[in-house]
Amino acid sequence: MRYVTDDNLSSYLRIIQPKYDGVLGEIQEEAIEKQVPIVPHEVARFLSTILSIKMPKEVLEIGTAVGFSASLISGYLQEGGHVTTIDRYELMLKDARVNIKRMGLEDTIKIIEDDAANVLPKLEGPYDVVFLDAAKGQYIQFLPHILRLLPIGGILIADDVLQGGDIARSRFTVPRRQRTIHKRMRNFLWDISHLDCLESCIIPMGDGVVMCCKTKEYVPKEGEFSDD
Repeated sequence: MRYVTDDNLSSYLRIIQPKYDGVLGEIQEEAIEKQVPIVPHEVARFLSTILSIKMPKEVLEIGTAVGFSASLISGYLQEGGHVTTIDRYELMLKDARVNIKRMGLEDTIKIIEDDAANVLPKLEGPYDVVFLDAAKGQYIQFLPHILRLLPIGGILIADDVLQGGDIARSRFTVPRRQRTIHKRMRNFLWDISHLDCLESCIIPMGDGVVMCCKTKEYVPKEGEFSDD
């Protein structure tokens, strides 16, 4: 994966910030060693900080991978809180179930094995925090569902939004096979930056992180989230 910060700065940020202890740290190290796509350490520390402030009761994660981020999030929940995490890839979920059991979080983390596009319309929420780290070309399609599921004051965090910096380039300068994702991600970043129900920022950390706070009710408009 390409990051938007240079290698020296990324390495420095990962060295200076404390590692995670215990089983969570082991899961993180194992994923890095096996080159499993989990959030980079500096993004994980960012999540820890935001969750420490928010102290959510219910969290929705879209994109489980091996369960590292769901396990991390679980450490910052209010008493009796839960994480609902969605993924469709059994190869990843097999390891996620093992890791969640290693953490003793079977009663805290609920895995839904399906495509998020099928699951999101059926969820009722609300979720205090939504962490989005799934197929990048689907972020724009997921957004209206996320806006419905977040209460006022709820937080959306989305990872990997800058495509190694390519997002700032014209779509005609990126490889043809990446142009659809490039266009959809640009649309997503424009929408989260201009919707009047969100207060948003885009942070050049890792491969780019979005953080949004829902400040008022979202009123859907016809054709608002078009891919055009």
